[in-house]
Amino acid sequence: MGDAYLQSNGTNARLRFEHSLNQEQYVVWKFNFLKNIFSDSAIVKINRIHPKTKQEYKYVRCQSKTLPELKKIKVIFYPAGKKIVPLSIKKYLIEPISLAVWFMDDGYYYLRDKCGYLYLGNITKEEAEVCSDTLQNNFNLKTKVLAKKKGYALYFSRLEMLKLKKVVSEFMIPMFRYKLPH
Repeated sequence: MGDAYLQSNGTNARLRFEHSLNQEQYVVWKFNFLKNIFSDSAIVKINRIHPKTKQEYKYVRCQSKTLPELKKIKVIFYPAGKKIVPLSIKKYLIEPISLAVWFMDDGYYYLRDKCGYLYLGNITKEEAEVCSDTLQNNFNLKTKVLAKKKGYALYFSRLEMLKLKKVVSEFMIPMFRYKLPH
């Protein structure tokens, strides 16, 4: 879930994530948290030119070593080559830090209404419901599944945002504290 993806490399796979250059601190934090699967030179800066707009974009990428354990995870989350939400997500999304990373990647706090969203992207409604059920069962967070232009999102009411804050706040890095109620 979130901004990372698993990339096949022969019989193994590697974890890769990219963020804009202004989120380099976040990439370094992820690298340090998962240091045992990365080499020392895993973080690189990349410049890309958008093919249509010709604008230059600066990214920071971190790529793990290729490991058989990551291939096992890839088979679960990419069974046909496309990322899905497996029915078994409730077995994997159990630690508050995993929810914190997911929210730092794809969460949004709407200050005016004091509610929040967790964008799920282009998945099925059933997969979105599985995510909602997982948050309810594993973290006692009640969300609503909303259809958006580019897929689905989980909606957190004002009360549920306060509950989410209690679950994840100790793991949120300072640059993303704005995503939580004040």
